[in-house]
Amino acid sequence: MLDTTLTEEQEHLRRTVEDFARKVVAPVAAHHDATGTFPYDIVRQMGEMGLFGLPFPEQYGGMGGDYFTLCLAIEELARVDQSIAITLEAGCSLGAMPVYRFGTEAQKHKWLPLLCSGQALGAFGLTEAGAGSDAGGTRTTARLEDGQWVINGSKAFITNSGTDITRLVTVTAVTGESAEGKPEISSILVEVPAPGFTVDPPYDKVGWHASDTHPLSFEDLRVPEENLLGERGRGYANFLSILDEGRIAISALAVGAAQGCVDESLKYAKEREAFGRPIGHNQGISFKIAEMEARTFSARCAYYDAAARMLAGRPFKKEAAIAKLVSSNAAMDNARDATQIHGGYGFMNECPAARHYRDSKILEIGEGTSEVQKMLIARMLGL
Repeated sequence: MLDTTLTEEQEHLRRTVEDFARKVVAPVAAHHDATGTFPYDIVRQMGEMGLFGLPFPEQYGGMGGDYFTLCLAIEELARVDQSIAITLEAGCSLGAMPVYRFGTEAQKHKWLPLLCSGQALGAFGLTEAGAGSDAGGTRTTARLEDGQWVINGSKAFITNSGTDITRLVTVTAVTGESAEGKPEISSILVEVPAPGFTVDPPYDKVGWHASDTHPLSFEDLRVPEENLLGERGRGYANFLSILDEGRIAISALAVGAAQGCVDESLKYAKEREAFGRPIGHNQGISFKIAEMEARTFSARCAYYDAAARMLAGRPFKKEAAIAKLVSSNAAMDNARDATQIHGGYGFMNECPAARHYRDSKILEIGEGTSEVQKMLIARMLGL
């Protein structure tokens, strides 16, 4: 039986982040969403709380926790603001985790203390305009010249890539050909800003307005040869493993979003009156909220299980894909139901349910689309 009981330390962290989310993040979330501004002050406070260092050892400036504690924090933040939750998720699992998993000791000691403090953000440059789900179709290139990697190409939809505190972007690039004639994809650390590194204008997105997302361009961008991250030619494989872990964190974010929709719907159903009584007394509303709670519970169990398997050193690829699929569906379905429960007010951007409705769609796309998750699950079943 899966034990979903949190330890005393985990529950303390969860409550601390929940309190921070309610008192600090929630009051300004609508403003940052409406203006599309990055919440630097909140990110600074999160850094001071140690949230960006949660899953990393103390020797590298981290908090000495694990991946599950990071997921608990992401879930609580996503209940009130998905933009700030994805900023933490991407900063840890995509920005810093590749350095921790595959970096040399010199690379870890240079970058992890800075990233764990929240004083700097790292980004993960994998996706390209023509290589999204098919990341193996990477067209960005890097060639060795006089002890430097010379990088040319572009990346798309990169989170945390253009903030004032972005200092590191890990880029996947074709560095040659394998013996079988296939592209050799490697990962290279790029310290930014740098000549030849261009942050293109931000996207006009449907949701996640306070999350920083840009396309990137590289033109004869030069970085030292020792900035190779991990083994040459293993960049694609290494990042696939990072994505497997990241799916658990995105699942936690989706569960937080789904729970946030339950929170807002419960509050509204108890306060809003129609025909002389709260609308929550109507079976049509109460049953809808019950279904929302059931989806959230099921999705939470799925990501708890995937995280437990990962931390125990057991295979978790299939379970991570299941968690991502189930939780992203729950977030989108709950957002749709929450908007319906709120009626006309739910169609107003000022309504938290409306923000969740706009924000949640990307959860069925990012970190592997729902179709990719189904493909992975089917493949793990031998199909």
